[in-house]
Amino acid sequence: MTSQPGKDQLQLDRVAFYGRTFDEYVRIFDLDLDKWKGCSILDCPSGAASFVSEATRRGFRAVACDPQFGESVEILHERGRFDIDHVLERTAQVRHLYRWEFYKNVDQLREHRSRALRLFAEDYPKGFAQGRYVKGALPHLPFADRAFDLVLSGHFLFTYSDKFDFAFHEAAVRELRRVCAKEVRIYPIQGPDSKPYPRMAELLDGLRRDHILAEIVPVPFEFQRGSNHMLRLVARD
Repeated sequence: MTSQPGKDQLQLDRVAFYGRTFDEYVRIFDLDLDKWKGCSILDCPSGAASFVSEATRRGFRAVACDPQFGESVEILHERGRFDIDHVLERTAQVRHLYRWEFYKNVDQLREHRSRALRLFAEDYPKGFAQGRYVKGALPHLPFADRAFDLVLSGHFLFTYSDKFDFAFHEAAVRELRRVCAKEVRIYPIQGPDSKPYPRMAELLDGLRRDHILAEIVPVPFEFQRGSNHMLRLVARD
């Protein structure tokens, strides 16, 4: 049977300025908070996530990086509100691609995204001045080699596999690895159609040929159907 256009894939017009909360990060990246206390953490690209804001208040050393940073908080907040509407409108059209367990419905999903945006916007002006929010874009980040102990990259690579080619994905993963001293965690490994990234094996083979330890590991979270694994890179001493 021929599928209907737009019914088997989340179709977004652009990379959305859209974010998640600290508690969501703990789940999607399977974070042991005690293990990473006192370590430096990078969220890239962070979008309108509140992870850095909330992590800082909890005593973590965290930095957010995103190409949108440098704009005023008013512009970013408005962009975030607009993109929440855009993403949720498109999500509602393909509800069957998601498991409505953690988020019970689209309205509850909106509450989480709106809370993340609000907390981000409250922290951004002061945080940008203090260097907690840094303008930068993959695959070329403005950080030194091994600058962070833990690097988190959520809902960008592979999520937008319909908008970026393999060369970009490979270069971006390698760049995240370059600025990391211990672990890189990338989630999810699904594309907008909820299917695994089709060139993952090729990507992993290339990383391993360069002696980069890369593995697919389970996580205790699934919203997009099948998105219960992440790509984990472990730095070698």
